[in-house]
Amino acid sequence: MRFPLRTAAAVFLALTLCGAATAPAMAQAGGTVDRPLPTTGCGKAPSVRPGDSSTEYLVSGGVRRSYLLHVPDRYDPRRPYALVLSFHGHKRTSAYQEELTGMSALNAVTVYPQGLVGTDGQTAWQGAPYSADVDDVLFTSDLITRLQGGYCVDPHRIYAAGKSNGGGFTGVLACRMAGRIAAFAPVSGAFYPQGGPCEPSRPVPIADFHGTADTTIPYNGDPARGLPDLPSWLNAWAARDRCLPRPAEHVIAGNVTVQDWRGCARGSTVRHYRIAGAGHVWPSTSPNLDSPTPTSIDATPLIWEFFRRNPLPAA
Repeated sequence: MRFPLRTAAAVFLALTLCGAATAPAMAQAGGTVDRPLPTTGCGKAPSVRPGDSSTEYLVSGGVRRSYLLHVPDRYDPRRPYALVLSFHGHKRTSAYQEELTGMSALNAVTVYPQGLVGTDGQTAWQGAPYSADVDDVLFTSDLITRLQGGYCVDPHRIYAAGKSNGGGFTGVLACRMAGRIAAFAPVSGAFYPQGGPCEPSRPVPIADFHGTADTTIPYNGDPARGLPDLPSWLNAWAARDRCLPRPAEHVIAGNVTVQDWRGCARGSTVRHYRIAGAGHVWPSTSPNLDSPTPTSIDATPLIWEFFRRNPLPAA
């Protein structure tokens, strides 16, 4: 299932990305939260009609921010739902990310946050050398709190995925918000050193996707930009999660090798999909906004399956 790209997104973006406004009461609460918070939105009527997507706003760190929110067709405010955050790539929009990934078809509350215009005049996320001077980690924390206040979100099933620069920011969140977000899925991730030190508060489930023919974020790294090769990035996460040093490997769909680091602490896992010959794409077996050429796997259902197997462990 795909959702139409909103043609007014670019005009709307220019009007709203960098505007400041008076903060609503909950937006200025004390800083990034790296632990589960109780949900207070169960039993409340949703502000977005089930089956629809709507652009909404909050103020975080003194900056007016926007996000595209999708509520599943059969949303029942009496039962808890997973919350999936999906972060767009450099130069893209929340509407683009919704159509690219098809994640609004999931039986989850799905949110596509909007990045701000960075130093190169294009939208971006914290952790890239071209991003705006804002705290996107705080924005993510404030956004989760907002959604837990209005929707029946399961605090143990909050997840983050992203493409390219959004995938790199998903990695930043894995380092900074592992106590609140249950699992993470970067796709074609740009893991710049500007993301800062990585000291997650617990072992973190990671599912990563990357094509070997990616020329935008090369699989073998780009030392000039400080981008690591994917094996080094994955091994670093396996070490943080205290996994066995060598991954198990198996081939699926002909040109896709799956690597699984096992024996990780506290039931965590690191999984990697190495897609031979694929470029800088969100993998899909049908043409999508990234490429008219299909790949041999669909990332979105694989991510959803991974998320469902990896809720936040009980304290």
